[in-house]
Order: sequence, then structure tokens, then C-alpha cells
Amino acid sequence: VSRNTVRSVLARLREEGVVLSGRGRRPRLNPEIRQPLGAFYSLYESVQAAGLPQRSVVRRFDVRTNARVARRLELPDQTPLVALERVRLAGEEPLAIDQAYFPESLAGPILDVDLSTGSLYEALAQRTGIRLTGGYEVLSAVVPTKSQQRDLAVSARVALLAIERLGRVGDTPVEWRRTLVRADRFSVISDFSVRERRASSPPALRLGPV
Repeated sequence: VSRNTVRSVLARLREEGVVLSGRGRRPRLNPEIRQPLGAFYSLYESVQAAGLPQRSVVRRFDVRTNARVARRLELPDQTPLVALERVRLAGEEPLAIDQAYFPESLAGPILDVDLSTGSLYEALAQRTGIRLTGGYEVLSAVVPTKSQQRDLAVSARVALLAIERLGRVGDTPVEWRRTLVRADRFSVISDFSVRERRASSPPALRLGPV
């Protein structure tokens, strides 16, 4: 097989996200990261389950107000919220842009935690005793903006999966999160069986950008 043929095949595999490579690095397979539907999960744990080290570049971790998010959490518009924005990496490659909000009255004790390598949910459990017991998510495909292409090292040909989560403790909303994850590295899986449809369904949730 000629070198030109090998280069052509590698270039196509890189475009499709099957192979990772870069200047000075040997090409290697891109492991797929999977998320189960219908069960609580953590992106931190999903990355680890794929056998990849994970870390985050924390962009913002502070207290602010956001009327739209406060309404999602069934709070007054000016309620102080702990806001966390990170670029999540799996191995050496960027995987997702993540925004999470919690009421400051609940999550204030985690503000001094280093979340560049640790798990947000573990920090919440250890510092505040908060453990999500339920909630729901909306998943949709989006086209990355120019800045998102730069942040996630993708071309305009790679779609992103937008995952919007409202997390609850009992009946109380405590977390609103929006994650933009590379669809070439991430998939969702659902087990199902044929059964009678339940009379009630989770409420439809259509959230715009924050």
C-alpha cells in the first residue's frame, strides 16, 4: 500500500472522528464515550468508564444571577446562583462545554473546590450532602458556532449534541445544566422493551440558550 493511500485513509478517518492524531503524535483510535438513557449518570464517570483520564479547564466558577435559569429552578429571578462553566477533556482531546447552575444557598460550600480534575457531584455530596434523585433531560443536535469549533477542536462538519438537564432532589429542582458534547465522540444508549405506554409522560422541556 502506498504512503499516499495510507495518508488519504487516515485523513478520512480523522474527519470521521475514528482516529485521533496531531503533529508529533502517532495516530490512535478514538474511544467512544457512552451515556445510558433513563438513569442518572455523570460525564466524569462516563469518561473514566471509557478508560480515559479526564480533566476540565474551568472558565468560570462564581456566584451570579440569571433570571432564565432561576425560573427553571422555580426560584425568584434575582436568586444568587453558583455558576460553573468548563471545557471537559477526555484524554488529550476536548469533549464538551459544560454549564451548570445551583442555588447558592445549597451549593455555596463547593466554591473553593478544585474542579479541574474532580467530580462536581462528588464535591456536592461531600460538602453539602446533595445527591440528585431524579430529573429529566432534553437531547438535540446543534451546529457548532465558530467559537465552539475552536473550543472543541472540531470542524463545522461535526455536530454537537446539546444535553439540557434539570436535576432534582425529591420534588425540588436544584440543578440546571447545559452540556454541548462532540457527537463524533459521544453516544447515548437506551435499553427498551415492548410494554403498555404509561398514562403520564415527563413534561416537555424546550430550553433556549442561557
